[in-house]
Amino acid sequence: MGCFFSKKAKRKRNSEEAKAGEQPQQDGEEPKQYSWDKREKVDPKDYMFSGLKDQTVGKLPDKVAGQQFVIQECENCNIYIFDHSATITIDDCTNCRIFLGPVKGSVFFRDCKDCKCVVACQQFRTRDCRRMDVFLCCSTQPIIESSTGMKFGCFQYYYPELALQFKEAGLSIFNNTWSNIHDFTPVAGETNWSLLPPDSVIQDFIPLPDSEELKCVRVSADIHKSIIPVTWGQRLKKSDESCLVVFFAGDYTTANARKMIDEMVGKGLSLIQTKEVAMKTEDAKRVFQDKVTDLISLVEKGPVVALEFNGDGAVDNCQSVISNTFSGSKVFVSESKESASRDVDNFYNFADMQMGM
Repeated sequence: MGCFFSKKAKRKRNSEEAKAGEQPQQDGEEPKQYSWDKREKVDPKDYMFSGLKDQTVGKLPDKVAGQQFVIQECENCNIYIFDHSATITIDDCTNCRIFLGPVKGSVFFRDCKDCKCVVACQQFRTRDCRRMDVFLCCSTQPIIESSTGMKFGCFQYYYPELALQFKEAGLSIFNNTWSNIHDFTPVAGETNWSLLPPDSVIQDFIPLPDSEELKCVRVSADIHKSIIPVTWGQRLKKSDESCLVVFFAGDYTTANARKMIDEMVGKGLSLIQTKEVAMKTEDAKRVFQDKVTDLISLVEKGPVVALEFNGDGAVDNCQSVISNTFSGSKVFVSESKESASRDVDNFYNFADMQMGM
């Protein structure tokens, strides 16, 4: 007769077996000293929220500082990690609201249900999850597995330390594939995931922290203050006219790109997608084609930042702003509505290949 164990019990048993496999120190034997023994000891319990119910908890900036973090078996909690970390696993959580600051590696949700989250990471994955709303910034293609009722929106959040935390986690604010979901276990005739409405307000899903400890973090969920540019993603475009704008490496690349976004969104255009990527000369030739001669030396200086705008009159509006606001900088902008479609396809096909999408 077979025996059945829950996934939770299996994870616990594996942890206990690992501890049991540690070799005891022999009596009278001098312990070996290694260079890493001199490092400050890290207590895993300081980087874990476990077994909590009906609580608001969190970590302030500089309190995680790139360590791994674990959240498990929490119910009806508000959880805020206002710092960057290496990886985060979230197991067996129900009806929780969770904010995760920039994660250098992976965020993995397992056996969670009815949770609402704001997440920034390199890799995002769920397994055996139900009914989750996720405002996401993810550098690579998000993956769901054996999960249903998953809804996704674009990351939108701000606090003063967040920009530096993105840099410390090695994440670009312009590389966000939040809407490009891969369902590892699709079911014929069923849809396991969808996109949240574009007018979704984060505070309707995840409240700002109200505990005395966490109130000192100056949080804003105002879409206009978001560290991550809020993109339209893979929703149906409003217009058949798009325009590609590319800023080249320099001291003010990020600031210029952000200013361009503000200008164009202010004119009623949609920001469809953004990308920051390094280009080689041969890449530039394929993407920029007959315009490449003037751009080769700029491409060699470092990564470029590309923006796709959409809306009637997108090309004329972009050209006008570039001419009036960025006249002192070399910027690539589509020449016409006809060429813009090709520009967008050429650049983002290259970028997706470059980043392994």
